[in-house]
Order: sequence, then structure tokens, then C-alpha cells
Amino acid sequence: MQSFVEKNELAGAVMLVANKDKILALEAVGYADVENKTPMTTDSLFWIASQSKPITATALMLLVDEGKVKIEDPVEKYIPEFKDIKIKGEKPKTPITVRQILSHTSGLPFSTPEESPTLDKLTIKDSVASYVKNGLKTEPGTAYAYSNAGINTGGRIIEVVSGMSYEDFLDKRLFGPLGMKDTTFWPSEEQVKRLAKVYKPGADKKGLELTKIAQLQYPLTDRKRQPMPGGGLFSTATDVAKFCQMLLNNGKVGDKQLLSETSVKALTSKQTPDSLKDNYGLGFSVGGNFGHGGALSTNMNVDPKRGLVTVWLVQHAGFPGEGGKASGAFRKVAEEKFSETK
Repeated sequence: MQSFVEKNELAGAVMLVANKDKILALEAVGYADVENKTPMTTDSLFWIASQSKPITATALMLLVDEGKVKIEDPVEKYIPEFKDIKIKGEKPKTPITVRQILSHTSGLPFSTPEESPTLDKLTIKDSVASYVKNGLKTEPGTAYAYSNAGINTGGRIIEVVSGMSYEDFLDKRLFGPLGMKDTTFWPSEEQVKRLAKVYKPGADKKGLELTKIAQLQYPLTDRKRQPMPGGGLFSTATDVAKFCQMLLNNGKVGDKQLLSETSVKALTSKQTPDSLKDNYGLGFSVGGNFGHGGALSTNMNVDPKRGLVTVWLVQHAGFPGEGGKASGAFRKVAEEKFSETK
């Protein structure tokens, strides 16, 4: 990775490789702050953006395990306002299901005008109300369209069914048991000091230019900012790995079965209809391996065949290193060096 840093294509990165039991490699390269030459460290904090989606889906599956939610249920069973949702002024032919909101086949838009200019502006309840107001783009189950709105609706179901706020449910039921101490919607002052700065390609695609997270309000520590299930979380490589290791371990954390093997399989296998070529699980990109990326080029990947977790954390608006070669190079080396199948 150092060559990408020296070519000024990559500010810095944290790279982690793990199996289901332990971290095999954890390294940092480059800078968290290029201007001040602040080194990237292995505990640097990152906005993981859409990597929040599989975390939200996993939290919802905890309620499925308890028999409180079924993925084939209509969303309106939990959020009655969804009975009023329309497509081009008409009632949809079939109600939207929980499976569809988690697999981007609900017909909901990516976001609504009410969620502008930033995605952390509205409460989850108010965001969901805006989805009902604005209506569907397509009939449920007929098309794949990547949608923050669908995952946010899943976050609202968690609140309704559990009687807890979405963020408290995540803390108590997922982050606490997994020991994810650095995963939050609101970085503390101490965490902000560890936050990697954001860069984008400079003029004429040469060099790097400092920028900000356009989708969020500042200061990031402000609790008036709302938690966003589709993409609001900040985390570290070690925390992200703990989440991935639990899934690679079929839902187990130590001796405890946190999530059922049935739910792990549902999350990480194709849930889009056979009529669609698009491959997506419940909050997860799937297809042999499973995982998810984020808006600032972050990525996590779980390879069950090789028994490997790889975590790649950067803060780049635009894939760094010759159009994304840096992350591919990291994954290739990790697989060659640590694969359990060799």
C-alpha cells in the first residue's frame, strides 16, 4: 500500500485480516491527516457509511430469532402507516414485506426530499413517514433498487417491536455482546481526534484534496444529529472485524449463540427473487462471499470458503489508488497469505 501513498493516490488505510477466532494481521499505512502528517493508526476511526446496512439487518434478525418478526410479513403489520403507501397514486398490487425492505426490492426510493440536505436530519420515525408520503417507484418485488429508505424502515421496525430506540437496541443487543466499543453514530471528542480525514481526487484527477462527509451534519459529536440505519455509523477495523467474525462463526460469540445459524444463512444468501439477476441478501452483498462497502470506499468481506475476514478502511470520496486497485491489491495479498484452504 505504501506505493499508493507515495503516489499521492491514497492518504492512508487500515487493513485487517482475521479468521473466526483471532486477528491474523492489523496494519496501518499513510496518514489520517495528510496536511499535518498525522500517521494513520490501527485504532483510527472511520465513517463506515453503508456498512451500517448489514448491521441494521442483523439487529432485526435478533427479533426474528425471538419470534417477534417474520421476514415474509408485510411491513404494515409493524408500521400501520404503510397501508397508505401508493405507487403513482394507486395502491400497490402486493404489500411490501420485511424481506423486500432488507433486500432493496421494496420499490422504495433511495431517499426522499425531506431527508435533504443531510441524511441525519430526521428521526427514523419521521423519515419513514416521508417514505409513505412520497410513495413507491416500482411495484414491490419487481425490481432491485439500492435504497437507504428500505434499511431505515427496518430500523423503525426494530424500534416498534422492541420498544427501545434503534440506537439503544444496537448498543444493548449487538455492540455490547460483541465488544464493539468504538462503534457509534456520535463520535466522542476523543474519538474525533482519531477520525481519519476525508479526501477526494484533486483537480484533473491528480493528487488528493481535503473534503468533508457531505451526507452528515457537523459537528459530528452533536446528539441532535439523528441515527441513520442505512449509513450513519462510525467504527474501527477491530470493531468491524468482531461483527464479521461472529457471522463467519455462524452467529456464535465465544460460547454464546448470539444469532441463530438460520438467521446468518438468511442474511448472507440471495434474497432477491429468482426473476431478478441482482444478488443481494438481507442487508448484505452476497455471492459466495458476503460483506458490504461504504460511500467513502470502505469495505468488509467474509469468505467462508477460505475462512477469512478482510476489513479495508479508508476515507476517500472516489476509489483510491488507480481506480480502486489499492483495495484489490490488499484483498489479493490477504487471500494468498492467510487462506485456510491452501
